[in-house]
Amino acid sequence: MVAQLVTIHDNEGRAGTKIISDGFDRRHKNVRDLVLKYKKEMEEIGRLETTITKGKTKSFEEFLLTEDQFLFLGSLMRNNPQVVEFKLRLVKEFSKCRKQLEKALGQKGDPRYDQARLTAKTLRALETGEIQKFIQYAKDQGGSEKGCNMYYANITKMMNALLFICEGKFKNLRDILTPEQLMTVGSAEQVIGKSLRDDMAKKVFYKDIYQNVKSKVEIFAELHGKGEVISKQLAID
Repeated sequence: MVAQLVTIHDNEGRAGTKIISDGFDRRHKNVRDLVLKYKKEMEEIGRLETTITKGKTKSFEEFLLTEDQFLFLGSLMRNNPQVVEFKLRLVKEFSKCRKQLEKALGQKGDPRYDQARLTAKTLRALETGEIQKFIQYAKDQGGSEKGCNMYYANITKMMNALLFICEGKFKNLRDILTPEQLMTVGSAEQVIGKSLRDDMAKKVFYKDIYQNVKSKVEIFAELHGKGEVISKQLAID
C-alpha cells in the first residue's frame, strides 16, 4: 500500500517535512534547517505550521507545508531522478486533495445535504443542552472547573473518533460529511443525549456517566461501522 503524502489540516492540504525529507533522500534535520533558514519567505507564501509526530523511538517536531511552500522548498533542492519523481508524485497528491476538498465543501446547496445539515444542527443543539446540564451536574458532584468544562470537547472528540476514519484536521468536520454521515452523527447524538439524561436522573456518579456514554456510542458505532471521511463517497475519478 502506497503511503499517503498529503493530509488535510484546517481545510488545506499539507505535507510533513519528514515525509518530504524521505522523498528527497535527505536527513529530516537538514530539511527542517532549510525551512528555518527561509522561514521569512515561507511565511510570505502561507502560514507555517508545526506538529509533533510519533517516531519509532521518540516523538519529533516537523513542519507541515502547503503546496506552494513545498514547491518553494523543492526549488531549493538539486534535481536528480528520485527528486523529480517525488516532486511529481506530491504535486499530483496536492491536486487530488484540493479537488476532494472542493467537492466536499461544495455540497452546500444540494437539497439532501442542506436538509441533513439542518436536522443535524437541531439534534446538535439538543445534545449540547444535555452536555451543558451534565457539566454543571459534574461540578456539583465535586468535579474540577477545568476538567468538567472539557466534557463538551471530549464527548464530541470521542464520538467522531468512534464513527469516522478521518485523516487530517478540519475546521468543522460536519462541513465535509456526506448527508448519510450527518444522519449517523445525529443518531449518535440522540444516543448521547438520552444516556446523559437517564443517568443524571438516576444520580449516577459523573465519571461513570461519561463511561456509560462512551460504551453506548461504541455499540452504536459497531452497528453502523466506521465511515471514511473524504474517501469512497467523495472519490475523485
